Amino acid sequence: MLDGILLEHHGIPSASIVTDVFEKTGRAMAEQWGLTSYKFLAMPHPIANLSDAELDRRAREIVPAIVKLLLNGQE
Repeated sequence: MLDGILLEHHGIPSASIVTDVFEKTGRAMAEQWGLTSYKFLAMPHPIANLSDAELDRRAREIVPAIVKLLLNGQE
């Protein structure tokens, strides 16, 4: 999350991804760094116990949102 915020501070588009239990933490971090409207993505928690096939499926599901965020930016 912080990497994405710092990249955006330097004008480099980013797409930060957290699991849903960290959405509030992500929002608080963005606000603390002065990006109150920072857009980031969330996927269901947990991911640590998923198989490679399940991780691949989740990645494929979130790719359209990543592309949209990178192309449209933070505006």
